[in-house]
Amino acid sequence: MADKMWNVAAYTRLSRDDGDKAESDSIGSQKEIIRAFVRDRDDMVIVKEYVDDGYSGVNFDRPDFQQMLADIKAKRINCVICKDLSRFARNYIDSGRYLEKIFPFMGVRFIANAVIFCLELAIRSLPFLD
Repeated sequence: MADKMWNVAAYTRLSRDDGDKAESDSIGSQKEIIRAFVRDRDDMVIVKEYVDDGYSGVNFDRPDFQQMLADIKAKRINCVICKDLSRFARNYIDSGRYLEKIFPFMGVRFIANAVIFCLELAIRSLPFLD
């Protein structure tokens, strides 16, 4: 059992709707990447998946992002995972404020580029050919 348990917010975002589907394909892919990342760790559990499908990343006026912040303030979440930094935000000054000031102050761990970790796990599991 791990010393510290990370209660994960799996945050996904896409700035445009994907036709008439209830949820865009990219959102589904982002969720699976985050789930795969967490699946191999005994110190993490996904508490909630937050989805802002059809919302721009240039500001933080997104319903599930705001709900995630409320859950962080209520101490339900202490780790945020995104597929990559661009899914979190497109405004790098504002995102830097969260990543360097707000989240550390609140004791929140932030993980982006989960896809890289999943690829590393997949590569490690490939059989080597002689």
